[in-house]
Amino acid sequence: MASREYGQFCGLARAMEMVGERWSMLIIRNLLIGPQRFTDLHKGLPAIPTNILSTRLKQLEEAGLATRRALPHPERAVVYELTDYGRDLEPALIALGRWGARTLTEPRPGELITAESVAMSFHTTYRPETAQKITAGYEIRMSDITLRLQITQGKLTVGIGPHPSPDLVIERLTGHPIRELMSGAKTPDDVLRDGSVRTEGDPALLDRFAEMFRF
Repeated sequence: MASREYGQFCGLARAMEMVGERWSMLIIRNLLIGPQRFTDLHKGLPAIPTNILSTRLKQLEEAGLATRRALPHPERAVVYELTDYGRDLEPALIALGRWGARTLTEPRPGELITAESVAMSFHTTYRPETAQKITAGYEIRMSDITLRLQITQGKLTVGIGPHPSPDLVIERLTGHPIRELMSGAKTPDDVLRDGSVRTEGDPALLDRFAEMFRF
């Protein structure tokens, strides 16, 4: 029996055989945002040794969860992306992220905040029931991290980088106003009044943001 097998005829056991190795779920988290080169994945997971990243990617390919694709000229690069089977893990990752977020207060010493981890936080805090029939684009600027959020008829997509035509830009100036809005610790009026954020666009969408993204 292979070392990664549990020897049980069980869906959970089978799932853990495929994605239970250390780093596997975080690689899948990053690929949920979109196709990434090996160097992109390593940049988003700077603590993973390159040989472990190679091994995990190979295991995900063997399990039918990820695949490689060559980009057309002039890129001349190979990207990894999730298969449809791999993308089926998204609800499970969101549920796990929401469950784990209950213990988050401040980063522990040495812990990094990456664009991918922030992107996942928007997925885990999103409340689709508050966004039915809403279509709006947000650009979130947090120091060196810029994310785009697009809500189209209540469906959320999150990407790394600027939004091509945002309805509202939310830029963090000091402190942790985005997290405070999402936790309910501060209201939109509070973060505007204390100068911790700058907005550009439809001001009413800041109130909607606080309703749609909540821990």
